[in-house]
Amino acid sequence: MAQKKPLKPGQKAPTSGQYERIGPKGGSSGIERTVTRGEPMPPTPKKGEGYRLVDPTKHRKR
Repeated sequence: MAQKKPLKPGQKAPTSGQYERIGPKGGSSGIERTVTRGEPMPPTPKKGEGYRLVDPTKHRKR
Protein backbone atom coordinates (compact mmCIF):
# COMPACT_ATOMS: atom_id res chain seq x y z
CA MET A 1 0.00 0.00 0.00
CA ALA A 2 2.12 2.87 -1.28
CA GLN A 3 1.08 6.37 -0.38
CA LYS A 4 1.80 8.98 -3.04
CA LYS A 5 1.54 12.15 -0.96
CA PRO A 6 2.26 12.42 2.75
CA LEU A 7 -0.63 13.07 5.11
CA LYS A 8 -0.69 16.55 6.58
CA PRO A 9 -1.21 17.28 10.28
CA GLY A 10 -4.94 17.38 11.03
CA GLN A 11 -5.91 15.12 8.11
CA LYS A 12 -7.87 12.02 9.07
CA ALA A 13 -5.92 8.77 8.97
CA PRO A 14 -7.24 6.44 6.24
CA THR A 15 -5.86 3.32 7.99
CA SER A 16 -4.89 2.45 11.57
CA GLY A 17 -1.19 1.87 12.11
CA GLN A 18 2.26 3.34 12.64
CA TYR A 19 2.93 6.57 10.74
CA GLU A 20 6.42 7.97 10.33
CA ARG A 21 7.02 11.72 10.38
CA ILE A 22 8.73 12.79 7.16
CA GLY A 23 10.38 16.03 6.14
CA PRO A 24 9.22 18.45 3.43
CA LYS A 25 11.43 16.70 0.85
CA GLY A 26 10.31 13.21 1.90
CA GLY A 27 13.27 12.42 4.15
CA SER A 28 12.82 9.91 6.94
CA SER A 29 12.94 11.08 10.57
CA GLY A 30 12.73 7.72 12.36
CA ILE A 31 9.94 9.08 14.58
CA GLU A 32 6.68 7.13 14.48
CA ARG A 33 3.21 7.74 15.90
CA THR A 34 0.36 5.28 16.30
CA VAL A 35 -2.85 6.63 14.79
CA THR A 36 -6.30 5.03 14.62
CA ARG A 37 -8.32 5.17 11.40
CA GLY A 38 -10.48 8.29 11.28
CA GLU A 39 -8.45 10.17 13.90
CA PRO A 40 -6.61 13.37 12.91
CA MET A 41 -2.87 13.19 12.35
CA PRO A 42 -0.89 14.85 15.18
CA PRO A 43 0.81 18.22 14.73
CA THR A 44 4.43 18.38 13.58
CA PRO A 45 7.13 20.60 15.07
CA LYS A 46 8.21 22.08 11.71
CA LYS A 47 6.26 23.50 8.79
CA GLY A 48 6.05 21.26 5.72
CA GLU A 49 6.39 17.94 7.55
CA GLY A 50 3.86 15.16 7.09
CA TYR A 51 3.24 11.48 7.80
CA ARG A 52 3.67 8.25 5.84
CA LEU A 53 2.14 4.88 6.79
CA VAL A 54 4.95 2.42 7.54
CA ASP A 55 3.19 -0.39 9.42
CA PRO A 56 -0.58 -0.88 9.08
CA THR A 57 -2.38 -2.49 12.00
CA LYS A 58 -3.00 -6.19 11.46
CA HIS A 59 -6.34 -7.59 12.56
CA ARG A 60 -6.96 -11.28 12.82
CA LYS A 61 -10.30 -12.84 12.10
CA ARG A 62 -11.97 -14.76 14.90
